[in-house]
Amino acid sequence: MAAPLLDVRDLEILYDKAILAVRDVTLSVSAGEIVALLGANGAGKSTTLKAISGVLVAERGERTHGTIAFDGVSTAKAGAADLVERGVVHVLEGRHCFPHLTVEENLVTGAIARRSKRSELRNDLDRIYTYFPKLRDKRALTAALASGGEQQMTAIGRALMARPRLLLLDEPTMGIAPIVAREIFAFLARLNAEAGLSILVAEQSSALALRYAHRAYVLETGRVVLTGTAAELRERDDIQHFYLGSGADDPGTRRKRPLPVGNPV
Repeated sequence: MAAPLLDVRDLEILYDKAILAVRDVTLSVSAGEIVALLGANGAGKSTTLKAISGVLVAERGERTHGTIAFDGVSTAKAGAADLVERGVVHVLEGRHCFPHLTVEENLVTGAIARRSKRSELRNDLDRIYTYFPKLRDKRALTAALASGGEQQMTAIGRALMARPRLLLLDEPTMGIAPIVAREIFAFLARLNAEAGLSILVAEQSSALALRYAHRAYVLETGRVVLTGTAAELRERDDIQHFYLGSGADDPGTRRKRPLPVGNPV
């Protein structure tokens, strides 16, 4: 059996050397697989993704136990930029587009680390516009004036410009219309099927994520409490009630709940 593309074992994360945010998290993503990381706000999803992509240190977070390996090689000494070059690209929660740049300028920033030729850059832009036709029409629009859905498409497109092997997505449907949320997940499934891109997506919308993922892990207070194939978990009616809270399956109206005391995730 081939080793997984991403292998996380017994992960423990502390913030400010005192606040335990994630404990004993073990998960994997195989090449060509979509894996969902489910859980309510504060469950540890964002922290787990940030540990994988190497951006945790910017938020005074620290991996105190466990290992993370990408393509069989430890990431312990790799910074965020190194991991992007190796193919691990993270779309953070909240989209984080550069507001004063146009949509197309935002997309181009995703290819900076590759030092692409102009012809390669244009080909990649055309590919993104094929995936997201709405962005072609809005390419000259300042990102700050784009809708939430258009900004999310821009953030995902920018990540794809880096030509990832593993795409990390944090709450891609947060605050956008349900129809756009479904479009984004359908696109991710298409990208996975056509290009074989591996995807780890953190989501509160269990119904939507489990419709498109192959497998899923459910986090609660920083621990994995349930795992299985998407088909298996779709049959469990306790996931929504016990692990995700009310209203979590409406991505258009979902709002963050107050954080549990002692957990900054």
